Amino acid sequence: MIPVQGYQGRSVAVLGLGRSGLAAARALVAGGATALLWDDSPEARAKAEAEGFQLTDLTRQAAFDGVAALITSPGIPHLYPAPNKVILRALELGIPVDNDIGLFFRSYATSDWDDFETTPRVVCVTGSNGKSTTTALIHHILEVAGRPCQMAGNIGRGVLDIEPAQDGEVVVLELSSYQTELARALTPDVAVFTNLSPDHLDRHGGYGGYFSAKRRLFAEGGPDRAVIGVDEVEGRYLAGQLAEGPQDDRVIRVSSGTKLEGFGWAVFARKGFLAEWRRGKQVASIDLREMAGLPGAHNHQNACAAYAACRSLGVAPKLIEGALASFAGLPHRSQLVGEKAGVRFVNDSKATNVDSAAKALQAFGAIRWIAGGLGKEGGIKDLLPFVGSVKKAYLIGHSAREFALALGDVPHEICETMARAVARAAEEAVAGEVVLLAPAAASFDQYPNFEVRGDDFTALVKALVG
Repeated sequence: MIPVQGYQGRSVAVLGLGRSGLAAARALVAGGATALLWDDSPEARAKAEAEGFQLTDLTRQAAFDGVAALITSPGIPHLYPAPNKVILRALELGIPVDNDIGLFFRSYATSDWDDFETTPRVVCVTGSNGKSTTTALIHHILEVAGRPCQMAGNIGRGVLDIEPAQDGEVVVLELSSYQTELARALTPDVAVFTNLSPDHLDRHGGYGGYFSAKRRLFAEGGPDRAVIGVDEVEGRYLAGQLAEGPQDDRVIRVSSGTKLEGFGWAVFARKGFLAEWRRGKQVASIDLREMAGLPGAHNHQNACAAYAACRSLGVAPKLIEGALASFAGLPHRSQLVGEKAGVRFVNDSKATNVDSAAKALQAFGAIRWIAGGLGKEGGIKDLLPFVGSVKKAYLIGHSAREFALALGDVPHEICETMARAVARAAEEAVAGEVVLLAPAAASFDQYPNFEVRGDDFTALVKALVG
């Protein structure tokens, strides 16, 4: 645990008692603060009470008397589409509103660091797609390289649940736009921006607000190194804002598909090969084509971002190459879960939007595509340019018929349930084809979350392949 600094002897309100909220409460108490907890859910409040925490109804008019700050969970709106009434009250009273990420950055460094030979470092990864894989890949590379490291944030543990720093340790954090937008302190040593595509637009008041939330990690923190995916104009804009010129190697530009030669430091992948260029010369090359845990151009972009971050930490190219080859991938993200008679079954349940589903569809050849669920605004019309490899689609969930209309002449079948979709796809697939779950939709019509949906697919596949 990271005890929170700066609130000793003071009262701090905590709104939202999920993983990050309870971790923040524990860390506040460990730092000598009094934590006043509230959640609209009776079940969440009961769980907090069972841990011995003090509950305070923050919706009461006088609830903020004597409160130094409000710490809120990332899922609770604080601005758009409308602020939560508790947060709005804190803002009206001028009480600082923060989250666990802000508490982490104000508390991670301690006087113990004075005795370390090597100062600990923090690497933060944000972006629309690929940030979980990139974060896990950086952590995996550091482990293989023998560097002490921990992984937390939007993946794994909450940031305040990790252990205090060791000499020379690297903490790797995945940060969502919900987390970066509100944190009052953001000071990473290395910051990574993977890419940008439309998501959570209602929460951020539009696309510009969404990009602005991501940009705070770089603008507020002033990282020593910035690894920027430049395949979208927003990435190129961000790189241009941070660099003094094209030769400024504090910014490492990353691309999947574009050759980047005219910069001080760049890492890119083309035709399955990763290349590192510095000051006009190629210094390393890695063949990514046979790396099972990193299929497709989108994963090659993730590999480039992770490679660049680890090179900025001094890890040698050969060590990184070996770690990339041994990376098994993350559950629910282009995850190979079974194979039978030459047919591979791939779980990409995390592909909940059109952009991530498009990347999954481009990663494989002949595809039996399982899609559907609770469709998002705009449907799947923007996926039509990427369905050329689809032999047939098997549609499930609430939006199955809507997706069927959008697919037009693409062969498809309305299956409604995952069990029927897996059975029909497996029955019709032939050697060399891939049965791919890439829903392009949320899961909430049939499952609590995308993980449970992916687990259902995996269990059905394992029962099928034996």
